[in-house]
Amino acid sequence: MIHLVKLSVGVSSVEELESYRDQRAHWWGADYGEDVHVHRTRMTPRRAGELAGKSSIYWVIGGVIGCRQPILRFEQYVDDEGKSYCDIIMSRDLVRTVPYPKRPFQGWRYLQEKDAPPDLAGEGDGDGSPELAAELARLGLL
Repeated sequence: MIHLVKLSVGVSSVEELESYRDQRAHWWGADYGEDVHVHRTRMTPRRAGELAGKSSIYWVIGGVIGCRQPILRFEQYVDDEGKSYCDIIMSRDLVRTVPYPKRPFQGWRYLQEKDAPPDLAGEGDGDGSPELAAELARLGLL
């Protein structure tokens, strides 16, 4: 199985991504009549058929993969000027992951299942908070 990795530009925390996602789709008129999160991008992933309903987007926030969102499907969108876009329709659920450092890149990258950071079992689970885990990951200690 493969996943997508995408930078969450201009977002500094998982909490900010949660609040931001509610506003963004309304700006574009991307209302699919259901409780989903939509991310609009110019290009459709070549491997969209492998991703839809099976994979997640792993969000890079502040240089660290911190959470993922299950991908439900992909929809094509054409604006009033005739430009084509791809709407990535995702579950609204953000699943926190063990923080994993990731350098900046453009677009998205594919991520093999074996390379994906595992989910955190719960808020503040284990030896500390997600913030502490992110700092340890940045220092190369996790």
